Amino acid sequence: MHNLSIFHLRLKDFELQAERALDASLRTRPVAIISSHRQDGTVVSLSPEAREEGLFPGMKVSRARRMSHSALLLPYNHSLYARLNHYIYTTVSSFTPVVEPAGFGQFYLDMTGMENIYRSFRQAGATITRTVTERTNILGTVGISANKLVSSISTAVVPERVYEVVSGKEAKFLSPLETSVLPTARKPPVKKLIRFLYLNHVYHVQQVAASPADAETLFGPFHRRLTREARGQDNSAVRPPKLRDHILEQTVLPTDTNDETGLRVVVKTLAEQVAFQLRQRRQVARRVKLEIHYTDGFKSSRTGAFPANDDSTVTHVCYELFEKANYRRNRVRSILIDAAGFRPFAHQMEIFFTPDVKNLSLSRALDQIRRKHGFRSIHSAAALKIAPKYNLSETAKTRGTVPPIISS
Repeated sequence: MHNLSIFHLRLKDFELQAERALDASLRTRPVAIISSHRQDGTVVSLSPEAREEGLFPGMKVSRARRMSHSALLLPYNHSLYARLNHYIYTTVSSFTPVVEPAGFGQFYLDMTGMENIYRSFRQAGATITRTVTERTNILGTVGISANKLVSSISTAVVPERVYEVVSGKEAKFLSPLETSVLPTARKPPVKKLIRFLYLNHVYHVQQVAASPADAETLFGPFHRRLTREARGQDNSAVRPPKLRDHILEQTVLPTDTNDETGLRVVVKTLAEQVAFQLRQRRQVARRVKLEIHYTDGFKSSRTGAFPANDDSTVTHVCYELFEKANYRRNRVRSILIDAAGFRPFAHQMEIFFTPDVKNLSLSRALDQIRRKHGFRSIHSAAALKIAPKYNLSETAKTRGTVPPIISS
């Protein structure tokens, strides 16, 4: 990926900000969020006032009590933080359909294809942080780069509300930073060796990585990953949270469109992906939702069910749902199919060669090819004719992606 399209939103000291948003009287007091009130509990998040009294993250609760008598120690309110985090997730999802929560107060956003909506990605980042603050009173920063690694590091080390790392300058940006910003450098065996060799900054790791043989000798099985991180390279995709009992396929179109023919091809491709997974599981889905995301942020959806799992049946149901859901003239940004409510499905043997038998036999024949060569090794003729225009082979896709369920 060469474009600056990966955002990382960091809401620093999220738990503390959540408590202060709930209770305004805490905004000037020294406050520490603790994992538990037991003696072996630890400090999770701190206010600046508590830091001035000598407290720090990871400190034992017993020691924090001895050091500070004025700091208010609040228990970790997981339910509050989860609900607020989910609300922020839904808020930032209005800016792009591909959002990945990375723990409380951190989110990755894939903004690929959104260039035409905002004047610049910097302006988009400012809009995102402003919207979150207006709705929750929680401050955040946004890092923008070509990948998740560099974007997340930028929000950890740069205080600016929005910061861009220019594509191709990732290594230069990382060079003066402490080596601990690299995830692999924090692994115990690597961390121990880095300390021993005094590789205090990423620049020192980059120098070692310049010689692959030396890097492999020193870091063994970690050398490739550490080298990539030191150079600011990361190919991991932004993937929304997974839910085990859902099959979800989503396509984010490279170019927003309301071309009916092209959109039906996208629906067909997604439907065949879902059908393929259903046959692998030998199941059908009693609940299926087809959701359309439009350019203006509006969403429309319809629900139905799959009575069988052959390509023809699943595609027909998805076509019907698409026709009902797509009643607006606006251009479409993405299409999502979410299947759930699974039950076992065993096709009954038929004496005669009926259309249902023909469809299932064809689907199973395609399955053999796709299991061996990959799902995209074979397409219908309609999809192949329109694939170059819509770049279906490279279109952003996410699997098993549903917003996290927060129980009360």
